[in-house]
Amino acid sequence: MQRLAKSGRDIDTVVAVHAADLAPNGHTHLLIARELDTAGRTVDALEWAERGIRETEDLATVDTALIDHLADRYTRTGRPADAVTLRRDHFAARRTLLAYQQLRAAAIAVACWPTERENALAHLRADAERADTRGGRVLVDILLDDGDLDAAWRTAGEYGAHDGQWLALADQSRPIRPADALAVYLRLVARLTRETGNRAYEQLVGLLLGIRDCHRRLGTPEDFTAYVTDLRAAQKRKRNLMRLMDEHGLSGS
Repeated sequence: MQRLAKSGRDIDTVVAVHAADLAPNGHTHLLIARELDTAGRTVDALEWAERGIRETEDLATVDTALIDHLADRYTRTGRPADAVTLRRDHFAARRTLLAYQQLRAAAIAVACWPTERENALAHLRADAERADTRGGRVLVDILLDDGDLDAAWRTAGEYGAHDGQWLALADQSRPIRPADALAVYLRLVARLTRETGNRAYEQLVGLLLGIRDCHRRLGTPEDFTAYVTDLRAAQKRKRNLMRLMDEHGLSGS
């Protein structure tokens, strides 16, 4: 029916076919809006896109392409404040780093980001305080993305973080918080030394390079030399690791 309708350029028939079976997540509304946009019926297209948002019971499950489509239309038609509202509502329902980034971009465009940011962070802090581990970890990711390193360290310490987040914290903070970064690297190295395989060895060498840089910044290069010497002695049976360490100048004394 859709192919026949399209071949006859009957947009109303195309819309009717789609409208007969609307998906609960707004995806079908998006298809209709795109068809109407293509046909030059932009007012009708916008109405269907907005209807898709209204008729989605839970914005956490909405087709994110519909959110993007409608936000783009709002921006193009001089309604940036509506784009912010849409992004805000979506973030409140689906608290992810991507939804936060999209809210940030929309809010910066209308110079209201500080207020929107504080409200968004408040949502995540509330999640974390309810012992929602995911909420705390999303908050860490967001603070890292914002470059708010001090807040990211506090949040990771208070609510927890996974190893990838600790590593990102250490890597980003090394120039200004070398002692804190060093503690993270040492802990991650201790775990990796119990593993084998080239992937683990590459990760381990990356951490060791970070540890060396921390000691350089702290003015304690001799401590690093002693550390690497002891590590090599303990891991000497791992020939691929020894080779990789040699290639990166991690030879110890």
